[in-house]
Amino acid sequence: MNPPHASGRTPAKARLSREVVLAKALELVDAEGLDALTMRRLGQELGRDPMSLYRYAENRAALLDGVSELVLNQLPIHPEDPDWKAQLRSIAHNLRMLALKHPNVVPLLVTRPLSTPLGMRPLGTLRPLEQILTLLVAAGFEPADALHVYRAYYGFLYGHLLNELQEYVVDPEENEVLLRLGLHRLPAKEFPRLRALAPALADYDGAKELDQGLTILLSGLEAQLSRQAASSSA
Repeated sequence: MNPPHASGRTPAKARLSREVVLAKALELVDAEGLDALTMRRLGQELGRDPMSLYRYAENRAALLDGVSELVLNQLPIHPEDPDWKAQLRSIAHNLRMLALKHPNVVPLLVTRPLSTPLGMRPLGTLRPLEQILTLLVAAGFEPADALHVYRAYYGFLYGHLLNELQEYVVDPEENEVLLRLGLHRLPAKEFPRLRALAPALADYDGAKELDQGLTILLSGLEAQLSRQAASSSA
């Protein structure tokens, strides 16, 4: 069998596209974190002059927005689903799985939108908002109430994700719970309840915790919707 490129020709580089550039950017962020993502480093990873990447992203901020869109495009949302509670629960668990798969992207999803006016954000980051509003309005919520529900829902969901992803284990090999979580460092007289909760903290189950919070939130929303329906029919 002839060795590769026996003719002496240089193999052609893969054709660049916005999809290829963003996929490599996400790969870099997953592996090394957000700080590693620069035009120069991305150019090195792609084997291209960094200046050629500006055709696909005008600056680093645009790259970050593109990475957010790439991840959120993987989130399935079905606004036509008649079971709005099941759909919100499904969205939450799917977003959690995306966060666990791409933990370095979570800060982009949670905090970056705060610095950008709503109408100037990338369309891909706004689609979940539009789809969930459509879902809630179809379920019977007034449009303004649907927006309140969305804010409460995502506020809870992002808070949960940040809590679950934070580093809370000091020594995973330690058998003693207080030592494993580093709680032995807390003054016993000042933090008796927190130290006593060590077993519960050590047994944290992200999916179960998310479900419990969703049940509380969705039960309250269902009650609100029922009161609204009763008021309308009175």
